[in-house]
Amino acid sequence: MQGNLLGAAPCYVKTHSRGEYVFDHGWAEAFERVGGRYYPKLQVAVPFTPVTGPRLLARSGPVAEAVRGALADALAEITTASDLSSAHVTFLTEPEWRLLGRRGYLQRTDQQFHWENAGYATFDDFLGCLASRKRKAIRRERKDALADGIEVKWLTGTDLTEAAWDSFFAFYMDTGSRKWGRPYLTREFFSIVGEKMGDRILLVMARRAGRWIAGALNFIGGDTLYGRNWGAIEHHPFLHFELCYYQAIDYAIARKLGRVEAGAQGEHKLARGYLPHTTYSAHFIANPALRRAIDDYLARERDYVQAAGAELAAAAPFRKDLLEQD
Repeated sequence: MQGNLLGAAPCYVKTHSRGEYVFDHGWAEAFERVGGRYYPKLQVAVPFTPVTGPRLLARSGPVAEAVRGALADALAEITTASDLSSAHVTFLTEPEWRLLGRRGYLQRTDQQFHWENAGYATFDDFLGCLASRKRKAIRRERKDALADGIEVKWLTGTDLTEAAWDSFFAFYMDTGSRKWGRPYLTREFFSIVGEKMGDRILLVMARRAGRWIAGALNFIGGDTLYGRNWGAIEHHPFLHFELCYYQAIDYAIARKLGRVEAGAQGEHKLARGYLPHTTYSAHFIANPALRRAIDDYLARERDYVQAAGAELAAAAPFRKDLLEQD
C-alpha cells in the first residue's frame, strides 16, 4: 500500500462555534472565565450541516479500524502540539463515536427527529397509521396552511432559475435575521449549488396572488431527503409545517425515499410523525480541569438525552395497536 492514501479526517481550525449544531458555547465561556483560552479549536465536521455521516475516512479492508484509530490519535496530537484547546468530531456515526470513546474522547449525544417511510403508497396511508386525533389535526393543519389561495410547487433541476433563487434568498434573509440573528449563506451560494447539483435539490415553494411568499430548501440523498433552510415573507398559520414537514413526506413517498431528516432539534416535529433519533459527537479536551468538568456534565446530559428520547418515543402519534405489533 506504499504511496496510497489509507485514511483522512477533513478538519478546520475555528475561532468561534457558529454553524455547528452541537453547542459548546457554555464550555468556552466557563473556560475563559477562569483565564483559559478556548479558541482556536479543531473541528471535524461538514460545515453548517447537522447530518450524520463518516468523519474518520478509511480505505476499506483489514486495516480500516486501525487507520481510524490512528486518525483519532493524530487529531489529539495535533490539538496539543498546535496549542488548541480541543478537537470536536460532530455528527459522526455511532461506531466512530464508540471508537473515539475508547481513545479517550468525551462522548456526547443529542436528538433529532426523522420521518421513516414504512412503504407508504400515499400520504393518506401514512395518516392511517396515526391515532385518530393526530390524523385529524394534521389534515386540519394542511387545509389551513393553504386556505388563503396558496399553491405549492416543487422545483428541482432546471426549475431552479435565478428568479426562484432570488425569491428564496429573500425568504432566507428575512426569517434568518429574525430567528438566528446572522444568516451566513450568501446569494451566490444558492446560484452555485443550484448549478453544481440542481438535480439533488428540492425547493418547495409557496405562491399566493402570483408571487412566491415562502420556501423550504431540501437536499436529495440516495435514500434520504435532508431538510435544511426555510423562510417566508408572509405569515400564514401552519405554512411552515406544510412546506418543511408534510411536503417533504409527500416527496419521499412519491420518490420512494426511506427517510426524511428535517434538521436539528424541534420537538414539535413529533406530533407530525417525526420520531426521535440519537446523534453523536466526540470531544478531545486538552486541559485536564476543563476535561473533568465537561466529562461530569456529559455523563448527566447523556442520561437526560436517553430518558427524554424514551419519553418522546412513548408519545409518538402512531396508533398504539401498530406500535404493539412492532
